Amino acid sequence: MTELIGPAKSTDSNAATATIKTSRLVLRAPHPNDTADIALLANDRRIAENTARIPHPYRLADAREFITYATETNREIMFVITLPNDRVIGACGVGSIDGRDPEIGYWLGVPFWGKGYATEAARAVINHAFTTLRYDMLRAGARVSNPASRKVLEKCGFEWTGVALVRPRAVRSHVPADRFRLERSFWVTARSRGEIEQVA
Repeated sequence: MTELIGPAKSTDSNAATATIKTSRLVLRAPHPNDTADIALLANDRRIAENTARIPHPYRLADAREFITYATETNREIMFVITLPNDRVIGACGVGSIDGRDPEIGYWLGVPFWGKGYATEAARAVINHAFTTLRYDMLRAGARVSNPASRKVLEKCGFEWTGVALVRPRAVRSHVPADRFRLERSFWVTARSRGEIEQVA
């Protein structure tokens, strides 16, 4: 999964607390009742090694910290990704940290890999970022050893811009990552032409 996350329907006028529904998923703000589910799913080295900020092992305290940050920050908008029955399967977000270009990131629990959920969630967040948050451009990244994330980003219309060294929290050493960029103008045009599949 990448780290650094018809139009999706926002059911809340407040962009920071929007709930986004797609054909198979619901993206909503995390709450304390999600703590155990988030900790259980995120406590997998395969996830941690492919994200920038997830530690390993991942404990209940880490999940609580994530939920607190998600509800208090004004720099990023974070969602948990759930199935229609409200089962948490991952998380995603978008935002700008320390004045840097806005970036999307996401992860999914391993049992939910390979089902197209990552692409569906990413498209919904991208659409939210461009239509509701009015970002002009988004960046994203994926470790070069993670072709599945690269494929998700390419299916969302991201353009490869090069390779950079990143330091995942769980790896504690620098590793190469592909870097990507997506312009709002391209997203709007591609969707109008049907070149990017509708997500809801």
